Amino acid sequence: MTAPSPGGGASSGSSPESPWPVRTVNTKIADWIHRLGQIWVEGQITQINRRPGTRVAFLTLRDPAADISISVTCSPDLLHRTEVPLTEGSRVVMLGRPTFYTGRGTVSLRVSDIRPVGVGELLLRIERLRQLLAAEGLFDPRLKRPLPFLPKAVGLISGRASAAQRDVVAVAESRWGAVRFEIRDAPVQGPTAVPRILRHLTELDEHPDVDVIIIARGGGSVEDLLPFSDEALLRAVAACSTPVISAIGHEPDSPLLDHVADVRAATPTDAAKRAVPDVAAELAAIASLRHRTAQALRNWVRREAHGLSGIRARPVLARPHQMVDARWDSVERMRADIRRDVVRHIDAEDRRTEHLSARLATLGPAQTLARGYAVVQRTDADGAHVVGSVADLPIGAALRIRVADGAATAEVTEGESR
Repeated sequence: MTAPSPGGGASSGSSPESPWPVRTVNTKIADWIHRLGQIWVEGQITQINRRPGTRVAFLTLRDPAADISISVTCSPDLLHRTEVPLTEGSRVVMLGRPTFYTGRGTVSLRVSDIRPVGVGELLLRIERLRQLLAAEGLFDPRLKRPLPFLPKAVGLISGRASAAQRDVVAVAESRWGAVRFEIRDAPVQGPTAVPRILRHLTELDEHPDVDVIIIARGGGSVEDLLPFSDEALLRAVAACSTPVISAIGHEPDSPLLDHVADVRAATPTDAAKRAVPDVAAELAAIASLRHRTAQALRNWVRREAHGLSGIRARPVLARPHQMVDARWDSVERMRADIRRDVVRHIDAEDRRTEHLSARLATLGPAQTLARGYAVVQRTDADGAHVVGSVADLPIGAALRIRVADGAATAEVTEGESR
C-alpha cells in the first residue's frame, strides 16, 4: 500500500479522476495486515460463542486495561484441549495470525494456540506492578488521607444487590441512622469491571456531598480479584481527592487496591465501621466522660475541703488568741523590765545632775563672792569689762563693784601698785 501523494492521491495512480475501488483498498489493507505473521497476544476473554455443528468458534478478546477488543476465531477442538476450562473472564495468551476479511472489511485473529494465564503468572505480574507502584510512592503512608468523623454522604461502589453492599449499608445504618449513601452498582469481576468502577469512582469523587468512598466486594479467587489490581484503577484511586476505603474480601485477600487506598478494611462490615461512627458508642463515651469529669471534680472539691479543714484545725487558726495569751505574760514582764530600766536610768541621771550642780555651785562665782571676794568692772571704757590689773584703773575711771549681796559704783581717786 503506497503512501498518499501531497496532492491527496497515491503514487500508484489513485486520484479523483482514477480512484481505487473498495475491493482494491481492502485487498491492500489485507496485504499489510497479513505481513504481521503470527503473533502472541494477551487479553481477557469476554465472550465465547460455540456454534453446534460448525468448525469455527468465535471469541472476543479484550484488553483489561482499556476499552479495546478484537474478534478471535479458532477451532472448537482448541477450546476443549486447554488444560484449564476457558470461561468468560479468563486471562489467556493466544498465538494467532491477524486476518483482514476483505468482504466485510473487518479484522480478526485466527488462533492456533491458547494458553490460560496461571495463578502463578498472575501473581508474578501483580508483584511486578506492586514494586513499580511502590517505587513511584503510591503506597507511601504520608499520602493517606484521614477519614472524616461524620461524612455528609458515603459513596459505595459494589455489585448490584451483593452481600457486600447489604453488609455495608446495614452495619452503617445500625451505627448511625442518619447516614446517607450514594450507591453505584458495578461489576466486581470480569472484563467490564474496571471501566465501570473507574466511571463511578470519578463520579463519586466529584460529588459535592460524598466525603468517603467505599469499594466493596465479598472476596474471591485471585482471578476474580484481578480488577482490583488493575493499574488504571490503582492510579485513579491514588489521584482521588476523596478518601477511599478498600473492602475487598477477607483477611487472606490482598489486591493492590488495599495498598493504594487510604484505609484497608478487613471486610465490608469493617469498612462500614470505619466510615461512620457508632452513635450509641459515642453517646456512651460522652456519658462516661461526663461521669468521670464530675467524679474528678467532686474528688478535687473533697480533697481541697479536707485540706482546708486540716488548715483550720491548726492551733494558730482554730484558737488564734491562744498565741497572744501565751505571749501576754512575756510582754508584761518585758514591759516591767523596760520600765524598771528606764526609772533606774533616770534616777542615775538625776543623781549625776545633782552632783554636777553641786560641783558647779562650788566652782561658780557666787560662792567666791560669798566668801568676801568682789568683782570689779570698769564701766567708762568701751563696754564694761572686768578689771584684772592696776594698770586698768586710771585716776577718774568709773567702776562697778559686785559683791555677794549686790553691787555699787565707785570712782578711782588714787592708785597703788604692789
